[in-house]
Amino acid sequence: MAVAHLGLDRTSNTPVVILREDGGERTLPIWIGAPEAAAIALELRGEKPARPMTHDLLKAMLTGLGGELRRVTIAGLRDNTYLAKLLVYRGEAIFELDARPSDSIALALRTNTPIFASEELLDRSVTGTEEPGHEAARDQAEALKRFLARLNPEDLGRFQP
Repeated sequence: MAVAHLGLDRTSNTPVVILREDGGERTLPIWIGAPEAAAIALELRGEKPARPMTHDLLKAMLTGLGGELRRVTIAGLRDNTYLAKLLVYRGEAIFELDARPSDSIALALRTNTPIFASEELLDRSVTGTEEPGHEAARDQAEALKRFLARLNPEDLGRFQP
């Protein structure tokens, strides 16, 4: 996955990061907080703040302790909240850490780490399928499909920290 767009959803006035499948057309929009959007925007623009941000500090700590972030995975969805996992290697040890997708994306950009999304999430974002009995999730998926179908640059404002 790659960050295809970082913008502001004008209907909810909330930052949204849109991941696009490498070599594909599937997308995964994730609504995020303003601080995380600012961290992602700065890195996408190649700007370095005068003082390290939280994600810069995390990168420095990770590498300083001999760790290497090898993979970020947007792994699931629970209660309308996306879940992410960080795969960290340190010597022979492998650690899988739970994280917010927005923080994971900001850190992945800083460490040139690949971002993956589960096939289930990508398929769900295209088809709107869900487990039986989850009509609200289906309705949200349908609304998201309609939103993505009419998405154009005017729909999303550029996020400016």
